[in-house]
Amino acid sequence: MRRLISLIVCSLLVLPGLKAQQHHSDALDDLLQHVPMASVFALKAIDYWADEAEWEALGNHSSWIELTATAVASYVVSAGVAYGMKQTVRERRPDGSDRRSFPSGHATFAFAGATMLRHEFGHVSPWVTVGGYGLAALVAVNRVRLDRHYLHDVCAGAAIGIGATELSYYLGRRLWPDRPVVLSATGQTITLTVTF
Repeated sequence: MRRLISLIVCSLLVLPGLKAQQHHSDALDDLLQHVPMASVFALKAIDYWADEAEWEALGNHSSWIELTATAVASYVVSAGVAYGMKQTVRERRPDGSDRRSFPSGHATFAFAGATMLRHEFGHVSPWVTVGGYGLAALVAVNRVRLDRHYLHDVCAGAAIGIGATELSYYLGRRLWPDRPVVLSATGQTITLTVTF
């Protein structure tokens, strides 16, 4: 099962090579920037079903609520910093289309998702981490290749995405060290338990 999951995540690295993309088109990048984060939730769902079916579970570290809260916090902080800097710096794109080049939002979200993938499922296989960061790097390189960003734009975006996700995990551990929120589903009921 772990090899299959590693194979699926690694196959995501092949997608950019299979594209027939026009110069300056953002369509594929718009999708691929969110694949690492979507992979976190897909692997969490697989882990949940494996546990229910008594298969070998992947054993991620967070509950659904913690995972969702961390993902939202990571994306909100990432977007706030990246888009705040875009409005402040106003660097012209290499293709001259607008003044929102620095930092790369696509790289920010791709690396935020890859960092979350590493935190949640990096222990399953090193290839999960390699796949996540590899796809994020391909998104960043493609943004430079398409003349949408300079190299320093995507490097700053990667740093913002990684930093925002690390900050989200750090604050989550500090605010709720004993995991006071538990969501469980049994049969036809869903139970939410909050301990104070």
